[in-house]
Amino acid sequence: MLKLSVQDITLNQVHEDKQSAIAFLAEQLTDKGFVDANYHSGMKEREAQSSTYLGNGIAIPHGTTNTRHLVKQTGVTIAHFANGVDWGDGNTVFLAIGIAAKSDEHLGILKQLTKVLSEDGVEQALKNAQRAEEIISLLAGETQFAIDFDASHIQLDFPASDMLQMAAVSAGLLKNSGSVSNAFVADIVSKSPTHLGDGVWLVASDKGVNKTSMAFVSTANQCLHDSLAVNALIAFSGCNNAHLSQLNTLTELVINKTIGSLVDRSAVELIDIFNPDTQITNNPMSDSVDDNRAVFKIRNAHGLHARPGAMLVACAKKFDSAITVRNLDAEGNAVNAKSLMKVIGLGVKHGHQLEFSAQGSDAIDAIAAIGSAIESGLGEG
Repeated sequence: MLKLSVQDITLNQVHEDKQSAIAFLAEQLTDKGFVDANYHSGMKEREAQSSTYLGNGIAIPHGTTNTRHLVKQTGVTIAHFANGVDWGDGNTVFLAIGIAAKSDEHLGILKQLTKVLSEDGVEQALKNAQRAEEIISLLAGETQFAIDFDASHIQLDFPASDMLQMAAVSAGLLKNSGSVSNAFVADIVSKSPTHLGDGVWLVASDKGVNKTSMAFVSTANQCLHDSLAVNALIAFSGCNNAHLSQLNTLTELVINKTIGSLVDRSAVELIDIFNPDTQITNNPMSDSVDDNRAVFKIRNAHGLHARPGAMLVACAKKFDSAITVRNLDAEGNAVNAKSLMKVIGLGVKHGHQLEFSAQGSDAIDAIAAIGSAIESGLGEG
């Protein structure tokens, strides 16, 4: 597990272009004793082969396989660019992570970094970071960007007879997941909720909140509150701005007068509505069309590092279908195959088997193309 300290991070660097930024990172790696001085040539060569930009304002400059003998010790150094650095192709980098790896150790580093840097809002947070501790918090996954809302926060057709029971159930769901404490429960049951329309109500509190979360409870009974129908209650626990996207979704439903449609939704549909980017748990035993799912073995000597990973993602992006991929040789759910950071975050090494699943009009063609790309070596022969 990568352990970072404030000494690993250099804040507020100013560089005219990525060549200058990479030279600075190479110098840092050399000064820290991770690499020999000539490692810089490998970093330049690697960048010339294909950009190390990952997205979300992040780049991961590193050497080539031909310069691995220059690595004395696996390590990283991180440079923060408050004003950004032009990384080419219209991409701006606010955080560059210089990597020195003796073998496939960098895949573990990438998996840890990309897992916590794939959330919306990270780029702006990196740009605005003032202290090294803020960046460490981001890399450690301690900064919440996405609301906590999953099946454990949903109770459908609860036999409630009044709003008090609805509020108690919603608060209980959040408490059971560890998102809130008893103070939140006490506050929620004492609050007067807001009617959004068509029997859907909203209540929120910031008392006793450990994590910004959302709960959805619907009732099978016909009950009233303030002489209005009660069909469902949405409860928010808020300690940051991670719920803004969900509030915007509710606003749109209210404006379009379709808020009542939430009552008839399944748990899966509700999650999709409020968390459209949630990772999909891929069950290999579930029914599906064989042509829409396939397992391919990665033969690249060093697994899916940035270059072959980018080639795989580029292939997936050519198709309209939703495509997910799961590493059968590692723990974790399926991820969006069109997201480079999520694909690299799978930590794929040589010989690992990847299961792809596609849903859409061109799903069969997508799976076939991905198989061909992997067979051809994803740009590495």
